[in-house]
Amino acid sequence: NLLVHHLHHKRYPTQEYLSARSHCKMGKQKKTRKFAEVKRLLNPKDIAPPKKNEKVDKEKEVRHVEKASAALFFKYNTQLGPPYQVLVDTNFINFSIKNKIDLVRGMMDCLYAECKPCITDCVMAELEKLGQKYRVALKVAKDPRFEHIPCMHKGTYADDCICQRVQQHKCYIVATCDRDLRRRIRKIPGVPIMYIQSHRYSIERLPEATIGGAPRN
Repeated sequence: NLLVHHLHHKRYPTQEYLSARSHCKMGKQKKTRKFAEVKRLLNPKDIAPPKKNEKVDKEKEVRHVEKASAALFFKYNTQLGPPYQVLVDTNFINFSIKNKIDLVRGMMDCLYAECKPCITDCVMAELEKLGQKYRVALKVAKDPRFEHIPCMHKGTYADDCICQRVQQHKCYIVATCDRDLRRRIRKIPGVPIMYIQSHRYSIERLPEATIGGAPRN
């Protein structure tokens, strides 16, 4: 009898039957909405375990401190002495040509001692890349008085090569007119810098050279 009654209402629905059905549907929708809202509120980050104290982790970290070179007596470099080995970069050769300075003679006039210009493979590669415009600089770099230092690294960026070489071996003076490279070399203790000032070579961070008569910076 109930089934017949239900089918009868389905075929010929009354107002009471329709309102009862709509009320049931609304109840179901409300429930699902509530469930969805709760689902949105839950976040996987809320369930994540608490973070460890950063202070404890920092204490456990191993600090890498660079060892001071045995060649340094405070800031004084004991490995430097005549004949001076001068690492030359690309723009130093170019500016020397523009100022009409012979590299070896100019260095000897600056330091009042025997000097040996040194040039790395990456500086030579830079000069070769610059082409015909810098053919004179390349000819100067191929001078037999220059000592050629082989490079083991990849690429031809000379600034990084010079900085690494100077950090490893404290026996060089760096000759450059590049401001960025000079700034980087100043951070390395015990490395003098040679540059061009008023059409002659000048030196900084080499006190015995200024005592001998070399121009002060």
